[in-house]
Amino acid sequence: MGGSKGNKTQPSSISVMDRIASLPVEKQADCHTLVAMMTRATGMAPVLWGASLIGFGEVQYRYPSGHSGNIFLVGFSPRKSAISLYLTCDLREMADQLARLGKHACGKGCLYVKKLADVDLSVLGEMIGQVVARKGS
Repeated sequence: MGGSKGNKTQPSSISVMDRIASLPVEKQADCHTLVAMMTRATGMAPVLWGASLIGFGEVQYRYPSGHSGNIFLVGFSPRKSAISLYLTCDLREMADQLARLGKHACGKGCLYVKKLADVDLSVLGEMIGQVVARKGS
């Protein structure tokens, strides 16, 4: 896969609030909390990327393979079994915060939480703020 095709996940014109309203009620409150946290941290309005990724800001990336594109600085996706949090960083650099975060799992490029009640929101806010401070908003 070369860089010629570009990123298939692109910003959408679909309303973030409409997308959140289409979710099960128990997920909606967590999504509204994350929108508020990420808006506050980035100073940016949420944008729906593709069908389900809610992102804030925009950064360029380039893989060693040469593939490059744009993606949001921080964001999340409300999935059926968990909320995927995308922080555009190497999560290993946040070992301190992860140890204090609460119940979570780390994926290849994201952090999974079943519900926000399982984590310390001040630690999550610290992590989001750290990414924004590093990469700029």
